[in-house]
Amino acid sequence: MSDTTPKRKNDPEGLKKRILAGALTTFAEFGMQGARLEQIAENAQTTKRMVVYHFGSKEKLYIEVLEQVYQAIRQHESGLNLSAMDPELAISKLVEASFDYHVSHPDFMRLVCTENLLRGRYITQSPRIKALNRSALDVLEAILTRGQQQGLFIREIETIDVHRLISSICVHHVSNRYTFNALFSPDNSEEESIRRNRQLAVTATLRYIRKTV
Repeated sequence: MSDTTPKRKNDPEGLKKRILAGALTTFAEFGMQGARLEQIAENAQTTKRMVVYHFGSKEKLYIEVLEQVYQAIRQHESGLNLSAMDPELAISKLVEASFDYHVSHPDFMRLVCTENLLRGRYITQSPRIKALNRSALDVLEAILTRGQQQGLFIREIETIDVHRLISSICVHHVSNRYTFNALFSPDNSEEESIRRNRQLAVTATLRYIRKTV
């Protein structure tokens, strides 16, 4: 028996974190319907019985994983200190941070794709996710309002549309990169694709919201 075994037995919060991490990996790889509790338990170095003890069912665990990944990206955005920047710089930094987050968290994107394939069956069961994601619009709206007040951004824009524009490029790069690159840019390196698409996201967003002189 290893020296770490007693500590793990007496660390329920640590065990729950391991289960959530193992569940994220498993759900991202196999989807909600293809994932098995035995796989999750193995990834978390625990037993199926302990997974059920802490989370009740695969469905409840899946919803909690969804809540965790959305909380993580929203905390990432809220920690950028964008209110201290000029509006155009703040928008650029927000878009770049969002793009980089999607690139560096592919399991988040796979989980979102899984939930869309399920037509939002489980995300709609979590009031917490809707509340968490309100901050995405709040952060963006604060920047847009400052830019409008300074005469930099047009007033005929909806925050949700700007968020959709940013998300569309960030999501497309991750979810379609293999097929898109194979069909249209097979000679591009991954680094080149990231650079081009990151800049595209910034440029497209700024052109959409800027006032024309």
